[in-house]
Amino acid sequence: MVSGSGALGTVVVVGASLAGLSALEGLRQDGYQGELVAVGAEPHLPYDRPPLSKQVLQGAWEGEQTALREPAQYDALDVDWRLGRRATALDLDARTVTLDGGEELRFDGLVIATGAIPRTLPGQPPLAGIHTLRTLDDSLALRKELEGGPRVCVVGGGFIGAEVAASCRVRGLEVTVLEALPAPLARAFPIEMAEACAALHRDHGVCLKVNASVEGFDGNSRVERVRLSDGTVVEADVVVVGVGVVPETGWLESSGLPLNNGVVCDPTCATPAPGVVAAGDIARWTNPLFGEDMRVEHWSNAVEQGAAAARRLLAGPDDAQPFAPVPYFWSDQYDTKIQFVGRCTAEDELRVVDGSVEERRFVALFGRKGRLVGALAFSRPRLLMGYRRLLASSATFEDAIAHAAKSK
Repeated sequence: MVSGSGALGTVVVVGASLAGLSALEGLRQDGYQGELVAVGAEPHLPYDRPPLSKQVLQGAWEGEQTALREPAQYDALDVDWRLGRRATALDLDARTVTLDGGEELRFDGLVIATGAIPRTLPGQPPLAGIHTLRTLDDSLALRKELEGGPRVCVVGGGFIGAEVAASCRVRGLEVTVLEALPAPLARAFPIEMAEACAALHRDHGVCLKVNASVEGFDGNSRVERVRLSDGTVVEADVVVVGVGVVPETGWLESSGLPLNNGVVCDPTCATPAPGVVAAGDIARWTNPLFGEDMRVEHWSNAVEQGAAAARRLLAGPDDAQPFAPVPYFWSDQYDTKIQFVGRCTAEDELRVVDGSVEERRFVALFGRKGRLVGALAFSRPRLLMGYRRLLASSATFEDAIAHAAKSK
């Protein structure tokens, strides 16, 4: 059993995105001097994904500006990069990862960080003009199509769909958003807050259709329209399908690792297999700060959990520490920064403690059983960070409200 860095000869990190890079850097920073191998399905060194739906899509950035590190910093990690290679299987008994083409990589320690892949719609046809957005190449291909001034239809009003819609409007394009729920981001927030997101897009000229179910797509070689189940159609030259992602666990199905909407880990990011940890979008673990299982798909979690998984791998089970972060994410849409810390459900108590929802500048708190569990801010970045600290200390809801009153 792995019990510290001295037992690790070769560490393989499968997944060359943010969580994988954070794990690689964490291993080196914590003193690991052995062989590091990084496997990435894309041909690129790790890059930043948030700009793909914003700066890159709007044309403000070129692809190389998304690089997470300078070339010399990647060189200093002394990593054997296997880019443009996809992991296809994991054998825990032999302790090998199989790559496409049949090559087998032997490991002593393994970090699973293969992230997630976009969902598609049932029966989605392979017509030109229908896009998903996950990778740098996806973003550049979509941006090229936007240069022709097309009518854009975005299917799905989650974070990716909302950011794509905002970027297309910034480019002056005609945009329709189709959302199956009563409001965009209704899966993430209670309906009152989701309605604020809807109003933000309507303020900027988006044609927003809610409770909209897609029946199919029409077109010959290229998409021409989207059909809805109520019989209406939306004419479109470009369609972006943004209906969420699923953890990329297909290559692990025969491994024996527990899979349940991600790789199931203990509170320390470890799987039941010795010397195997997981991080980022693919990891499901019990967060002791909130007392619940969670899988978090956001930037800050990838950074923090990648480093935590590296520490767990080096420490071994005897000295392992739980990973207990306050989840945090943000989304830039138009001139509004939407930020959220913690967790929330539709049943939580909701209190707006600063600003005005109507003016799209506010802070709202969420309470559950007398405890602060989340905080949402529209264009109030300084104020929000104070609630992140309160969440980390398990503050009561009343203490959080008192903090809000003192902050005014």
